[in-house]
Amino acid sequence: MTAIAAAPLALEPQHVEIVSATLPLIGAHIDEITAEFYRRMFENHPELLRNLFNRGNQAQGAQQRALAASIATFAAHLVDPDLPHPAELLSRIGHKHASLGVTAEQYPIVHDNLFAAIVAVLGADTVTDEVAAAWDRVYWIMAQTLIDLERDLYRAAGVDDGDVYRRARVVSRVDDPSGAVLLTVRPDGVPVTGFVAGQYVSIGVTMPDGARQLRQYSLVNKPGSHELTFAVKPVAATAEQPAGEVSSWIAANVCVGDILDVTVPFGDLPAPTGERPLVLISAGIGITPMIGLLEALVADAPSTTVRVLHADRCDQSHPLRERQRELLAALPNATLDIWYEDGLTGGAPGVHAGLLTLDGIELPAAADVYLCGNNGFVQAVRNQLMVLGVPAARVHSELFSPNDWLLS
Repeated sequence: MTAIAAAPLALEPQHVEIVSATLPLIGAHIDEITAEFYRRMFENHPELLRNLFNRGNQAQGAQQRALAASIATFAAHLVDPDLPHPAELLSRIGHKHASLGVTAEQYPIVHDNLFAAIVAVLGADTVTDEVAAAWDRVYWIMAQTLIDLERDLYRAAGVDDGDVYRRARVVSRVDDPSGAVLLTVRPDGVPVTGFVAGQYVSIGVTMPDGARQLRQYSLVNKPGSHELTFAVKPVAATAEQPAGEVSSWIAANVCVGDILDVTVPFGDLPAPTGERPLVLISAGIGITPMIGLLEALVADAPSTTVRVLHADRCDQSHPLRERQRELLAALPNATLDIWYEDGLTGGAPGVHAGLLTLDGIELPAAADVYLCGNNGFVQAVRNQLMVLGVPAARVHSELFSPNDWLLS
C-alpha cells in the first residue's frame, strides 16, 4: 500500500459540528444522492461514460456504492480522528485513478455535479449555506489528498499527470483451457517501465458503438521483462449482471499484431521481500496477481515459505492451473491446496470438495496474506482470518470491483 500521511488539512470546529450532525442524514440518502450525481454528470459530460467510466459497473450501481462508501468513510474520519485513518481506501482509489489517467482538472466536475445532487435530493431548506460549506470542505480535503497522491504516483512512474497510455502491440496470445486469454504486449517505441509483482495495467479498447472503455488487468509475468502479460477471462452473463463488455470483446477479437492502448503499471499491493512467509489466497480469476507474485518469488526469492490456497467452480474453470503448478514446483518450500465447488476432486492430494475454508489449514506464523477474488469471497476469508487472529495489517486485498473498501 502506498504510504499516505494524515491529511494536512482539517475541518474547522464549526464544520465538524455540522458534518457530525448531518452525516446520518447524508448516509441515509447517499444512494439517492450518488445516483442523482452520476445521472447529472453523465448528462452534462456524456464523454465520461463513453470514454472513462465502466458502463457495466454503472448499470449495476457498483460505482455509485463505491463513491458513497468512500465519502462517508472519509467524512467519518474527519469528524472523529480516533477512527482508523482511511489510508487503505485512499491508496486504492489513488492507484485506480492514476491507472485511468485522472487529473486534478476533473475534480471540479465531480464537485459541481455532486453538490447539485445533494441539494436536489435533500432540498435547499436542508442544505443551507452553512451545511454546504461544511461538506464542501470535506470534499476538497479528500480531493486534495487524492490529487497529491496521484501526482506522486505520476512522478514515480516518470510521466506527466494523466499521461499514462502507451500504444502497445500484441506479440503473443495464449488461450488457456479455462477460457482465459493471456495477452503479451510490447509498447511501441518506448521501454516498459518497471513494475512491482501484483500490479495491473488499464487496457483501452474501442467498442463497436465507438465508446472507448477501460478495464484493469493484473500482470502475470515477472518484473524486469520488456513485455507485459495479462490475463482476461470473459465474464458470462447471469441473472444478476450482463456479460462482461470488454472482456468478451477482447477474447473474441484481439489477435497477435493488433495494437492496444495500455497504461504504465499501477497498484498498491506491497511487494513480497522473501523475509516473511506468504499465504496466497485466491478464487477464480483472482489467481492472476498471485501468479505474478509467484513469478517474482521464483526469480528472486525461491526459498520463501509459501502457502497457496485457491478456490474455483471446477478444475476446468481454474485459470492458469498448469502455470500455477509449474511455479510451485520451482519453490521448494511451497504447498498448494485447492477447493472445487462442484465436488469433483479426482482424489488428487491437496484438492478438496466444496468452498474454501481455513478450518484445519495451518498458516505459517507471522505470514503476510495476499487475498484476491470477488467481494463475497474476500469478505468470507477475511472474517476467517480475523477469527484466527491474523492482524489486519498483514492482510493485503486486491479486488476487481469498485466497492472493495466496503470490506475495511
